[in-house]
Amino acid sequence: MNLFTVSGSPHVHEDRSVRNLMLGVVLAMVPAILVSVYFFGLGAIRVILISVAACLLFEYLIQKYVMKTGPTINDGSAIVTGVLLAFNVPSNLPIWILIIGAFVSIGIAKMSFGGIGKNVFNPALVGRVFLLISFPVQMTSWPKPQPITAGFVTDTVTGPTPLGILKEGLDAGKTVSQIEPELPSYVEALIGNHGGSLGEMSAIALVLGAIYMLARRIISWHIPTAYLGSVLIFSGIFWMIDPTHYVDPLFHLVTGGLMLGVFYMATDYTSTPMSAKGMLVFGAGAGLLTMIIRFWGAYPEGVSFAILIMNAFTPLINRAFKPKRFGEDVKNG
Repeated sequence: MNLFTVSGSPHVHEDRSVRNLMLGVVLAMVPAILVSVYFFGLGAIRVILISVAACLLFEYLIQKYVMKTGPTINDGSAIVTGVLLAFNVPSNLPIWILIIGAFVSIGIAKMSFGGIGKNVFNPALVGRVFLLISFPVQMTSWPKPQPITAGFVTDTVTGPTPLGILKEGLDAGKTVSQIEPELPSYVEALIGNHGGSLGEMSAIALVLGAIYMLARRIISWHIPTAYLGSVLIFSGIFWMIDPTHYVDPLFHLVTGGLMLGVFYMATDYTSTPMSAKGMLVFGAGAGLLTMIIRFWGAYPEGVSFAILIMNAFTPLINRAFKPKRFGEDVKNG
């Protein structure tokens, strides 16, 4: 009797392997890595290297000694998780906290479900949210940029992110016009000259990487377009209704972790819908949730929570937009 072996996703229906796809994602993140190193110097290098090394080590140890299977660290997925986790934390995060985040990302969010292709939630985001809830002080102490041209120094001066400045000002009863002098200019936000996590620095660098991934068909346009469109429409409506208490949509696009989440985490192969229509629903839902959290939530940022919530809805979205089986119409007819 002939048996069919059905393996876990991702199912790549072309010559490219999972390793090639992961390498493409890593290459796409190089511009953002360089910008983070420029602004945060040794702190950025330390966080990225430790995060990647810890993710690789935990995946190897869990597969070899717990799951008793052959290690798959050569596929590059642990490297992607390590870089994304590093992008979601401040450059002065203590090493031991970063290692805990790597363990949660790989050991709990990924390997406990069976490894690559079987995880329900984006591993890096699970690690980030776990650290944010467990270590809120360390995870919200944002170093101010200290360009590498000034020398490799350890980050010491901290301050709020642009979204944090906005939220604190609005909570204090200020209007947007009164808060604007404290905010970075759009040019500074695009370049990355402001406080935040490593992956929140430069919108331009993240978009350059996204263009590369779209051109190589590593990701599709559906989720990013729906995500960005949802953010623009929802934030634009409230901005037009009351510009004194709601900032313009462009500010939400170029600050915080939106660009990182839209192109690098909301497009995760395993934890997002399979169909084009499902992707559009996923992206629109994530954008709506992001703005709801930013407007009325306890945290100034909402990207991580929004994507994880939509990850939980992915099975339902897949079921709602399931493509018709071959011959189904003939059978029903």
